[in-house]
Amino acid sequence: MNTTEYQVTGMTCGHCEMSVREEVSTVPGVQDIEVSAQTGKLVVTSASPVDDDAVLAAVDEAGYKAVRAS
Repeated sequence: MNTTEYQVTGMTCGHCEMSVREEVSTVPGVQDIEVSAQTGKLVVTSASPVDDDAVLAAVDEAGYKAVRAS
């Protein structure tokens, strides 16, 4: 299992979390998503490494900005 963490800015509520979750779930290989508006943390779990650009584009499509956490 691979786990990748991102920091998302602009989320303020459960609806924001749902929007991010829906978009990121369309990225090939994503198996599990944890997202928190309170902390801005997005954790993506996959069997093999996912395309960071695809995850960031999905977050952007949801209306937010993200960066990969180190």
